[in-house]
Amino acid sequence: MIYILEDDGSIRNFVEYALNGQGMETRGFERPSDFWRELDRCVPSLLLLDIMLPEEDGLEILRKLRARRDTRRLPVIMLTARGTEYDKVRGLDIGADDYVAKPFGIMELISRIRALLRRAEPEEAEGDYSLGGLRVSAATHTVTANGESVALTYKEFELLSLLLSKPGTVFTRDRILASVWGVDFDGESRTVDVHIRTLRAKLGPCGDLIKTVRGIGYKAEDKV
Repeated sequence: MIYILEDDGSIRNFVEYALNGQGMETRGFERPSDFWRELDRCVPSLLLLDIMLPEEDGLEILRKLRARRDTRRLPVIMLTARGTEYDKVRGLDIGADDYVAKPFGIMELISRIRALLRRAEPEEAEGDYSLGGLRVSAATHTVTANGESVALTYKEFELLSLLLSKPGTVFTRDRILASVWGVDFDGESRTVDVHIRTLRAKLGPCGDLIKTVRGIGYKAEDKV
């Protein structure tokens, strides 16, 4: 089941019609209150989420979804008229899996939905990672650095988990983008660098475990 939270009836009906024609079961919602009621009854496989909505902003809805245990990993595609790089970075950093700006091509949207559903399908077993003084628990979504709890954004947590999943392995910026963001947009490489910088700052001395491999990318390693 795919939910569509979109207050523009013509867009909502068009997307529903197109997805149903591709064999995808959908349900559209005009107002966030109706969406929340249905979500408590049934969590969908994927959500198409507008930003500018009545009652509640789409980004705030996304924050709440990522804070709930049952929707923390729900695949979400932002479907919105806000298409600047700043808006994309903001949405993706809060926890969106993809970002499609209006006006959009319906076949491209369907392709992105299928790609995201494929990535979400073989959900890997959640595990714990540790390196030096860092401890990461995917099950509880917590991070400690030298015994102190560290608050990370959704993307910072995913980025740190990726690096710690294979200590010593060098991850290129493109590989990080594909694994953590999973979507192309202008300025992506800068996005990785900015997130690495803020992540190091939040981790304090443990931030030194994240190494820069000049001209290639980053790795996590407990070596000077």
